[in-house]
Formats: sequence, structure tokens, C-alpha cells
Amino acid sequence: MFKRFLLGGLLSSTVFLSSFAQAQTDFKLPDLGSSALEVLPIDKEKALGKVMMMQIRGGSPLVQDPVLDEYITSLGNKLVANANDVRFPFTFFLINNQAINAFAFYGGHVGIHTGLIAQSDNESQLASVIGHEIAHVTQRHLARRLQHQKDNSALTVAGIVTGILAAVIAPDAGMAILSASTTQAGISQLSHSRKAEQEADRFGMQTLYKAGFDPSQAGEFLSKLANQVRFQTKPPTFLLTHPLPDTRVSDVRLRAQQYSAKQIQESLKFKLAKSRIIARYQLDSKDAQALFENELKKSSELNKAYLHYGLAISLLDQKKIQQAEKLLYPLLKDDPNNLFYLDVYTDILIAKGEAKKAVEYLTHHNELRPNNQVLALNYANAAIKAKKFAKAEQTLKLFLLSEQNHLLAKELLTEVYKGSDNKSAYYEAKADVLAEYGAFLKAADEIQRALNHVKASETVKKTRLKALLKQYRQMQKEIAKL
Repeated sequence: MFKRFLLGGLLSSTVFLSSFAQAQTDFKLPDLGSSALEVLPIDKEKALGKVMMMQIRGGSPLVQDPVLDEYITSLGNKLVANANDVRFPFTFFLINNQAINAFAFYGGHVGIHTGLIAQSDNESQLASVIGHEIAHVTQRHLARRLQHQKDNSALTVAGIVTGILAAVIAPDAGMAILSASTTQAGISQLSHSRKAEQEADRFGMQTLYKAGFDPSQAGEFLSKLANQVRFQTKPPTFLLTHPLPDTRVSDVRLRAQQYSAKQIQESLKFKLAKSRIIARYQLDSKDAQALFENELKKSSELNKAYLHYGLAISLLDQKKIQQAEKLLYPLLKDDPNNLFYLDVYTDILIAKGEAKKAVEYLTHHNELRPNNQVLALNYANAAIKAKKFAKAEQTLKLFLLSEQNHLLAKELLTEVYKGSDNKSAYYEAKADVLAEYGAFLKAADEIQRALNHVKASETVKKTRLKALLKQYRQMQKEIAKL
């Protein structure tokens, strides 16, 4: 259902700021132009993170999938809860890219490529990479890199954002941008990166163990990457931003031996997430169908639910609805509260033209777990398809009270207002979405359109929209400072 990507187009090459939820009109850009920078304060680090997140939304295929978002956020927060020196909440997000990669940047933002999940053998391997990235943030490696570079180049918001974004989205170019222009500075930068990797390995493994995962899998994952290097002319993307000298794998393996061995039960959620990614984001649906059918023939596992789940998705995406339902229904019957299954079952009902039935089916689940993003957004989407716009609006507004910047919820809200022909609310909602991309001039244009559909008697609404228009224009002035 929610196989959506944010693929550029809204943003030019200019670096944009976020609206930071509408209340933060007093936000000021961090002043980083001086070579006297000694430390990057936390508030400035968080501000840079918001700037970069806006760029990622507009310039990379960000995955908007509530089921995967719920899974990766839950896994990430479990690790954060066991990490040291956490200074702010973390944000975890997925990018649709088959490369094995993950990256972290200012303000607790951690990006994971879908390819990393698809290529991880188990949840401990995936967690080892995420824990490593969390350590980069908690140990403030990027902030320390800025301090290290302050005597080599002028520091500006635009320069910092451009360089680091190049490293996480196009790592080949990024390493050149992030390294200083002289040879000596480049060597110094590389040395700093290796020290940072060692530190992230150490703190990341502590977090991994405390969170209940198998620390030995950190070494297994690095060995897997090292083996790929031997047989590829171009190393895995992860290694372009995370150096892997010969000693690192052995160091990680030795460090893991310091922890007592753990028997880790296989995670069904990880397997379901991996199957979903393979079916929806890694392979063509026909190829995915062939893969899952082959795996089902070969597998000797007692619980093959994750394979049936992946096969059901691949069939549904080919519009083989009855076959998909035949596979999915027994899974849901055995595990009726499983969010992975509930999401696909909703898709099946909508595909059958039974959106009203989907709304009825999800009502109980949504009441039991209010504001769960998988249930709330599926319920709202089904209500939109069933033309029950009032129910969808109520659900989305309630959800957005706690998740103020949830982009998919805001996009669904625009569909609600479009379907109900509420023009002023539609244009205002569109403006809110554009503001999440930092496109404040376009957002202001949408507010102006909204004002054209406000009745003369609606003085309070008109006043509010005019204030919002002023705010967007003010934020555009902040952009101009970059």
C-alpha cells in the first residue's frame, strides 16, 4: 500500500531548512563561519540535523512504509535505550537502495538502506550496524571532525551539509568532498575516521550486548563485507564511509569474545521485514515470487510464515489477489495482531474493492492500539478509499497530535481534503507537506490559494492563514542566509 518514495523534484540545489513544526518561528541558523569553533553545541547539532533531513527527503528515495518504519524505529530505540551519552531522541529512517549501507548524522538521525536489511543474515547483524551508527552520534564524531577541520577550511552550513550528504548518498564523491584539499589534510582526515570507527565499534558492541543481541554477529557482518571486497572491483558502499583495515575484523572478533555467549532466539519480525523488503523494494514482483517459491521448496524450517508472507506480497503486487489472500489469511488467523499481516490484509481488501470492510476490520485494532502508525495510517487510507472522509480526517488529526512531522500522515490528509472537496483545507495541507521539504515559497503560494477559498465570515481562519503565510515567508528569509 505505502510503497512511496520521495524522489527529488521539489527541491533545487539550494540547501533548505525545515519548518520545525509551525511553532518554531524563532529558529536561527547556527553560525559556523568562524575558524574559532571549538565545540558544536547540542542545539546547533540538532539544527544541522534538521537541515540535512530536509535535503534527504527531497533528494533520495526515502521509504514511506509504516510497517518497516515501525520495525526499524522499535529496533533502533531498543539500542538507544542501552547506549551511553544519549543527548536527544533518535530518528531512524529507510532509503530504498540495494547497497549495503547505513549512516548517521547530526541530531540523532540514522539512515538505513533497504539493502542492509536484505543482506543481513539475522537481526543481531542488522543491530550491530545500527548500534555502530548510534555510537557515531553519541560520541559526536561528526562534531569532532568539524573541530579537526576548522583550521583547514572555512565552515559553513551549506558546505557541511553538502559534503556529508554526498558521503551518505553518493559515498564515492563524498569522501573527496569531506577530505580537505591538501594531501596532508586528507591523510589526517583518514586517520581521524579510523579512530572514530574503532571507538564506534567499541561503544556499539557494548550497546549491542546490553540490548540483548549477539555481539559475535558484529564480526560476522564485517567478515561478510570483507569477503565481498575480495570478489568485487568496487567495495560495498558501507566500506567507502567506514574504513575496514585488515586488523578491524579481528579486533571486533576479539572484542566480542570478552562478552559471555548468548543464545538468541530468531526474530520473526526481522524475517518478515526482510521478506517485505525483498518483495517490495529489492526485486521485481515476478522475480520475488520465484525466489519465495524456491525457498519454500528448499526450506526445512518448521515456521515458514515469513516465506509465505513474502510470497503473498509478491502475488498481491501482481494483482493475483485471490492467491495472495489464500496465503495471507492463515497467517493472520494464527497471529491476528501481527502488524505485518494486518497491513497486507488491508491491501488485499482494498484491492478487492472492499474498502468499507477494511475499515470495519481495522476499527477494533485501531481502538485497542490508538495512534499506532501501522493501524492508524492503514485505517485512514482504507477510510479514504471507502470515501469515509470524516473518519479518516479524525484519525489523521489525532495521530498528528503526537507525530507532528509525520510526512505520510500529512500527505494522506491532503487526500482527505481533496476527496471531500474542502479546498481551503486542501491547499493548507499541501503547504504543510511542502514545508516539510523546506519549499517555503511554494508553501506560501498554497496558503495564498487557501485564502482565496475562505469565506468573508471566517475571520479567525483568515487571520490564522495570514499568520502562516507570514511565517513561511520568514522561513524563506532564513534560507537565504545559507
